[in-house]
Amino acid sequence: MAWFRLLLTFVPLLLTISVTGTAKQTYIVHMKHNAKPESYATHHDWYSASLQSLSSSSDSLLYTYKDAFHGFAASLDPEEVNILKQSDYVLDVYEDTVYTLHTTRSPEFLGISADLGLFDGHNTLDVDQASHDVIIGVLDTGVWPESKSFDDSGMPAIPSKWKGQCESGPDFSAKACNKKLIGARFFSKGFHMASGGGYIGKSKEVESPRDQDGHGTHTATTAAGSLVANASLLGYASGNARGMATRARVASYKVCWSSGCFGSDILAGMDTAIMDGVDVLSLSLGGGSAPYYRDTVAVGAFTAMERGIFVSCSAGNSGPTKASLANVAPWIMTVGAGTLDRDFPAYASLGNKKRFTGVSLYSGPGMGREPVGLVYDKGNSSSNLCLPGSLDPSLVRGKVVVCDRGINARVEKGAIVRDAGGVGMILANTAASGEELVADSHLLPTVAVGRKVGDMIREYVSSERNPNALLSFGGTVLNVTPSPVVAAFSSRGPNMLTPQILKPDVIGPGVNILAAWSEAVGPTGLEQDTRKTKFNIMSGTSMSCPHISGLAALLKAAHPNWSPSAIKSALMTTAYNVDNTRLPLRDATDGSLSNPWAHGSGHVDPHKALTPGLVYDTSTEEYIAFLCSLGYTVERIQAIVKRPNTTCSKIFSDPGQLNYPSFSVLFSDKRVVRYTREVTNVGAAASVYEVVVSGPSTVGITVRPNKLVFKNVGDKLRYTVTFVAKKDANLNTRSEFGSVVWRSGQTQVRSPISFTWTQS
Repeated sequence: MAWFRLLLTFVPLLLTISVTGTAKQTYIVHMKHNAKPESYATHHDWYSASLQSLSSSSDSLLYTYKDAFHGFAASLDPEEVNILKQSDYVLDVYEDTVYTLHTTRSPEFLGISADLGLFDGHNTLDVDQASHDVIIGVLDTGVWPESKSFDDSGMPAIPSKWKGQCESGPDFSAKACNKKLIGARFFSKGFHMASGGGYIGKSKEVESPRDQDGHGTHTATTAAGSLVANASLLGYASGNARGMATRARVASYKVCWSSGCFGSDILAGMDTAIMDGVDVLSLSLGGGSAPYYRDTVAVGAFTAMERGIFVSCSAGNSGPTKASLANVAPWIMTVGAGTLDRDFPAYASLGNKKRFTGVSLYSGPGMGREPVGLVYDKGNSSSNLCLPGSLDPSLVRGKVVVCDRGINARVEKGAIVRDAGGVGMILANTAASGEELVADSHLLPTVAVGRKVGDMIREYVSSERNPNALLSFGGTVLNVTPSPVVAAFSSRGPNMLTPQILKPDVIGPGVNILAAWSEAVGPTGLEQDTRKTKFNIMSGTSMSCPHISGLAALLKAAHPNWSPSAIKSALMTTAYNVDNTRLPLRDATDGSLSNPWAHGSGHVDPHKALTPGLVYDTSTEEYIAFLCSLGYTVERIQAIVKRPNTTCSKIFSDPGQLNYPSFSVLFSDKRVVRYTREVTNVGAAASVYEVVVSGPSTVGITVRPNKLVFKNVGDKLRYTVTFVAKKDANLNTRSEFGSVVWRSGQTQVRSPISFTWTQS
């Protein structure tokens, strides 16, 4: 019997194990799903029995995964791991991974406020109303159900497809859910194990779906919060707060705790969300750049994609460093961040009569009308950064302190200045953050300024005998130009895991975003911040990701039969690449022109995405051919695809052959790269598209055919693009960009191209 053969594999090795005090930790075990012995009723029973043969501990099995993954998570020691790896039924065993969080003007900025009426044949309000059948699953830090953003007034009954539940806890009632917030669950076993098994209960954290951090409530309501009038953060950004899809349902899956988001918990959350019946998964978190078969988010997202679930993930906050992206699997929508046309100006007036403009969300008592002393403490290696314990109270007491941005949190610097006796702070960017300005709700009067202004202020302090400053605050300003601008913190390409796939896919609003907040924590998130607010303003790709999740819900409502890849394609090919001054998108780092490694296909345009004309629809079989082209073993591919009979009968000669809405062309020893794409007509019958290409002088681009004629809606046609690196190209040129655009009347279907020259 299969189970007996399994034990025969385990027992001889088990006998060699000495009883030691080796510490256990969480491992994720990939199993061959079709190998379950008939004597076990469920895979859970089989996994449990297998583990009991290895260990006397009865609670070593943490999770049994059913849909998102074939296998389980368990508490194991190194000897047990070695035994499992030698079993014929185990594909792989790897350590649990810690992922990190990538921490309402935006509806108006995106053009989806409820009074828009008809646009391109769609009534925006009707689309939003139809989204009540769409369920967005948010994997994050939990939810604050009392928020008005989860008001379910006027919402119809919960869709019958919903299989989830509202779990209770010491601080969370199952009755807290309603027809808007239809589910709330929590997954803490991975975190519990990593924290020594006893951390929860000894801290402020309680095992329940309640959001003690604020991040999860903010992302969930950004995606699908109900409209709340007169919302603001302590008076800033006052107005209506609403999510992208105000009528969509929300299901919260708490997978992130004080020390991070553990892969075992994330996978359990994704597994449950898929079974619960969500239509969209939103994950504002990420880790490193592990191969797809070792990336729990990528593996879980593959199953979700195959079930018709759209998966949106944040690109990360490691910009402007190149090649810093997270969540780059091609079946995931990878989202970068841009600015809104809203700002929160603040001013630093110096004793030399110069007045500099920065930003701030400070809302407490002002400094008065008289300037005070200004100090830039460089007494030790960390005082200029205002790190904990670095400031000399005798030097900063009663003064405004200049702090360099970097290393520790921006709001923490202000708390350190305050605790040392300072009365104000100028937070000055360095070269790493450039000219990007992010507003924060500081605990003391603070103005954040860019690098150039920061350098002038630092020079003033060092050259003046008695420098002084006065800080003041300008509230909220709308219709700021230029916008959007690519956020400096937004992670950048190229995609180092699969260079032939251009990432990120798009950017969305991610700077100074107002959304609901947990009342368990102050707006800064600092322990010493005792303020309570129902809304908060935050920045990060964590904020841009749920914007796209909510927009995907609207597209799903408008086009229920579209696949996740079709929805992704619509958002990508209709994105725009100019700001509100009609000039090309710029980078907040230094004001230079942005490029697709920073903004992908561009900034999302939800109206145009409703009627994209053509879409690049990618099948599961094509994704498998893509994986085969990466050189993965069949076992590795089966671990992702979760089909026991998967083979590489079809394989791409180049990963870039995947039917993707963008192009990433690598030139090395070959000068000619040729890719074929297939587009589906989702516009009018009898549509005719003609192609327009642009690119650098170093590359020749030819498209065949150069005209696509669609007789019917749903017709599919192919075209081939040939890229030729010219012999006289400057070999020092390492990257360039271009585009392929299919035009039919006012409809444009645009695909960005990146060109990279690599040394063979």
